Formats: sequence, structure tokens, C-alpha cells
Amino acid sequence: MPGRNHLFIPGPTNIPERIRRAMDVPLEDHRRADYPQTVLPLFEDLKTVFGTKDGKVFIFSASGTGGWEAAISNTLSPGDRVLNARFGHFSHLWGELCKRLGLDTHIEQVEWGYGVPLERYREILAADTAHTIKAVLVTHNETATGVTSSIPAVRAILDELKHPALLYVDGVSAIGCIKFQMDEWGVDLAVAGSQKGFMLPTGLGIVCASQKALNARHTAQLKRYYFDFEDMLKSNAAGWFPYTPAMTLIHGLRESVNMLLEEGLTNVYARHYRYAEATRRAVKAWGLPLCAKDPALYSDTVSTVVVPAGIDSNLVVNLAYERYNLSLGMGLADVAGKVFRIGHLGDLNELMLLGALSGVEMALQDAGVEVTLGSGVAAAQAWLRESHPARKAV
Repeated sequence: MPGRNHLFIPGPTNIPERIRRAMDVPLEDHRRADYPQTVLPLFEDLKTVFGTKDGKVFIFSASGTGGWEAAISNTLSPGDRVLNARFGHFSHLWGELCKRLGLDTHIEQVEWGYGVPLERYREILAADTAHTIKAVLVTHNETATGVTSSIPAVRAILDELKHPALLYVDGVSAIGCIKFQMDEWGVDLAVAGSQKGFMLPTGLGIVCASQKALNARHTAQLKRYYFDFEDMLKSNAAGWFPYTPAMTLIHGLRESVNMLLEEGLTNVYARHYRYAEATRRAVKAWGLPLCAKDPALYSDTVSTVVVPAGIDSNLVVNLAYERYNLSLGMGLADVAGKVFRIGHLGDLNELMLLGALSGVEMALQDAGVEVTLGSGVAAAQAWLRESHPARKAV
């Protein structure tokens, strides 16, 4: 098919030309004398993206799942109690990882479309007067359902109860896209991935650990080797890695962080909100609901759209790809066949988004969903014109 594929899944995302060019370099010696000049400033600038001054950033050649495992294995011991909530596919997988690592994992079941169950977390933590729960897990942005949970609200519960458990946050589809303040929110371990807000290929799991989390490594007994913080700390201090790093991806990460900081993180967050709101207005114009049950939970990186009864959402996704060269996200696990997902994060502009929304409309109609062609695009256009930053200067 002529032209290019239009990538509107919630990761991997589109790669900007600046980042593509930054990665297009000959392979090089990762032990060369001047390599630390690249790595050390990158560690510091990543701390700005995570919103921390005192935290320590680790870059693993892995996916976000590797970041999960690094965060867990360096801070906990076999049999430790973990509190997690299952309200989407990725919160489910994080809990499964903890089980496989031999942790006593309590999974609080939540209807998909809602976020972290704050009152249940409060009840469970309040009942844990012996402080046997060592870890509280929160998926900040649940990509399967398009739900964003409040991290400050979870921290407030821990502080109110004076509970010492570490707070772990899956920020894979949040960090670099929506507001994240590690120090201000009292997050102990935060995990990001290169293929979302950092606009890179999959291949880097980025973890940021608080000083409290770093101290926990001294007593943590879970087995680890490749993901060992200790080895990384020793090598990273001088600008090296304990094993061969993904050199081209690190060059891309350097350029990605440059782009984020040049735009300004506040502007990055505002841009993501603007495109998310345009998408939400399009969905409303189509007469379709979002999977997220409350506007307060709406994600600014992915909108998960519920199709009418009797329609297979996989058909919508397949038609969009086969007929219009548009890649949308399928429904996963509990919502498979019931929803499709529009990713609106990373490198994106108005016309890219409008083109995707046009393709969604055509695929919906082809799949038998009664939508008026142009209705969602028009709603999004109106919002994008109304909210354009240039209008404020007129």
C-alpha cells in the first residue's frame, strides 16, 4: 500500500526524525574514554523528567517489564506481602510477575474502567498494623482501559496511616506524557519504557529509585543478576554500565530528553491533554462511550472506546489496518472484542490526529457501527482550533 502506516496504538509510538537521526550512527566502543560524557549528563536530565532531585535513575536494556522486575527484585524478599489492584491488563501482569517471584501478592479485583481502589487500599493498609505489607503497587496509567489513577492519593493514605511500605508506580505510558512528580508524590520506585513518551523503539527499561528504595536493596533477598542495582550503581557512578548497553537507543534517549526539556514538561503535558480531549470529543460525537467510567479517570495518552453490543471491536481494528493503513490498539483480556484503543501520545500533531480519527470513522462504519462520517473529525477540529495556543496571542 502506498504511503505510510499511521501508528495510533498506545506504544510503540512514532519516532521523530531528530531521534531517528540521533540513532543512525556507526556502532561504537562502549568502553571508549569519552563515553561517560554522554551518560552522566543523561542520568541527571532523566531525573528532571521523573521529577526527582534525590532519586537514582537506572537504564536497563529491556522493556518496561524488565523495569518492573528490577524494581521488585532489588527491594523485596521471598514471601514479602505485596498489595496490588487488578483493573486492567497491565496491572494484572505486574501482579503476576510478583507472584512468580515468590511474593505473597494480594490482588484487589476492580471492575475494568475504574482505577486504583483508594478506600480498599486504605482498609487493607489500616488493618496491617504489624506493617507486614512491604510494597504497594499502582499502575499510574492503565493502557488497556484508558484510566489514569491518582498517585498522590495513594501516598496520602500511606502517610495518614504512617505505613512504611514502599510505593511502586508503573509509569510506562505516563512518564514523559502526563504530569509525574516522583519526589512531591513520595514515589519510591517508578518504571518507564523507551517506546512510549520517550518516542524510541522498544528496548530500554528505565527505573528511578528513591533513597528509601535504594536502602532496601541491602536487605532484599530476591535473586537477581542482570537487574542488580548494586552492579549498576558501581558502574554508573563513573559513567559506565556493568554490561554492554544498547548504545544506539541511548543516543536516541539523549535526543528524546533534549526534545522534552526544550519543549518544557509543562507544555508536553498540556499538548497531550489537548490531543486527548480532541479524541474524547470525537468519540462523544460518534455516540460511543469510553471504557473509563469517570471523566476524572480519563487518560491523556490513550482513549479506550467501547463498541456497541453485537460488534466485534477486533473487526474495527482489522478494517482500519487493512483498508486505511491505520494501526489501532485491540482490546485485551477482559475487554477483548469489546473495545479498541486510540493512542495519542508521543510525537503527534493536529493533522496526524485528525487523519487517524477520519480513518476510525470509516472503519467503524465499515464494521457496521452507525456513525456519521465527519462528525468526530468536526468535533475534534473545533476543539483543536479553540484550544490552539496561537489563539491566545490573537
